[in-house]
Amino acid sequence: MAPSAMSRDKNWTTSLADAQPVPYWLDDPGRPRPEPALTGAETCDLLVVGGGYSGLWTALLAKERDPARDVVLVEGREVGWAASGRNGGFCAASLTHGTANGLTRWPDEIHTLEKLGARNLDAIEEAVARYGIDCDFERSGEIDVATEPYQAAELRAWHEELARRGLADGVEYLDADAVRAEVDSPTFLGGLHDRRGVAMLHPAKLAWGLKRACLGLGVRVYENTPALDLRTSGAGMAVRTPYGGVRARRVALGTNVFPNLVRRVRPYTVPVYDYALMTEPLSADRLASIGWHNRQGLGDSANQFHYFRLSADNRILWGGYDAIYPYGGRVRAEYDDRPQTYASLAGHFFTCFPQLEGLRFSHAWGGAIDTCSRFSAFFGTAHAGRVAYAAGYTGLGVGATRFGADVMLDLLAGESTERTGLEMVRRKPLPFPPEPFAWTGIALTKWSLARADAHGGRRNLWLRTMDRLGLGFDS
Repeated sequence: MAPSAMSRDKNWTTSLADAQPVPYWLDDPGRPRPEPALTGAETCDLLVVGGGYSGLWTALLAKERDPARDVVLVEGREVGWAASGRNGGFCAASLTHGTANGLTRWPDEIHTLEKLGARNLDAIEEAVARYGIDCDFERSGEIDVATEPYQAAELRAWHEELARRGLADGVEYLDADAVRAEVDSPTFLGGLHDRRGVAMLHPAKLAWGLKRACLGLGVRVYENTPALDLRTSGAGMAVRTPYGGVRARRVALGTNVFPNLVRRVRPYTVPVYDYALMTEPLSADRLASIGWHNRQGLGDSANQFHYFRLSADNRILWGGYDAIYPYGGRVRAEYDDRPQTYASLAGHFFTCFPQLEGLRFSHAWGGAIDTCSRFSAFFGTAHAGRVAYAAGYTGLGVGATRFGADVMLDLLAGESTERTGLEMVRRKPLPFPPEPFAWTGIALTKWSLARADAHGGRRNLWLRTMDRLGLGFDS
């Protein structure tokens, strides 16, 4: 290794020396105290299992639809402790993990899906205002940036395709000078700017604010209360917890990456571990050196992509690149910390922003997200329609979980709506195969994606086969 490279690596290591191995968003002295655990027996009209966004939105919307409905929510640990409290805080309108994924899978429904997604994001913004949720909500948009010439050409061609299909409203292609006028990195060669379709927010504060709103509407919330099993009980359902249980007419499952209480749903998702860094606050001079006056979220266009954004106090969150699947699909706390990924991310950060050399990271963390083979949520019912579930958001659930909550409530009510009529709602993705086939397939896909990034985006036979099967692994 050349001396200059050795020096850079040492600087990257130094930048991580004081990083706390906890999610920045959850490391907050204002974090609310948990509600007491459930002890004894409860009954209700609707039981919601899971205290992340999926469950919180379901409980809130259930009370908005019918204030007299008796709603209980149980959470295995604390509200917002998992993916909902430690993500990047990108709240996107897209319900399909991006327009490209949606257009590939549901071309006949894409305009409806885009309309429903935009309406859903507007409704989130309205709810944040209506309930006084202080979560640093900023409708600042997002820029997908190109860091290779082929990526810039692909973004320009994609913008032209969007325009031909009538899907380019609010989306603008930026050349290298234009994108660097927004955020200045020597690696940026172009960009696609979505001006209205993404908001930035503080993810943990959104979860805590939704919990407070639920409590205000009369939802009974029990934390540190894992749901152990689900069974039929007369005309309703019963869920057992460590020190009690709940009998409910209907149950909504928002457990996402954690094992679903409906066992046949489990093969449809696998956990993938994602990692992020947070810098110390930028001084005014350092912030000026990179521009970023309009505070958009950013993501690069590689298969192994990075996402990055500014916090309210002008720190930079920098995450992504590695997506680690543990053999057997196990969700374990020991996987949340991965120093070798932190070192890679730090190196990539200073390659993107060399003008920030000397900046240090205050937090470094990771955690599991649920992914499915179509990269966007799927839905269903069980137990003769008395149980509904939504899962598979694949890292883009900050906004889409509210839509998923509406779908679950529609399904539990047996209502035929615009949402329940969607092919996206009516059909499920392909399940993942058992081990060792799942691990082998995912490992081969990761290797192929990295190879494509290193060879001008050219997809090998494996990736082309996945594309033909509707398993197009692409960012």
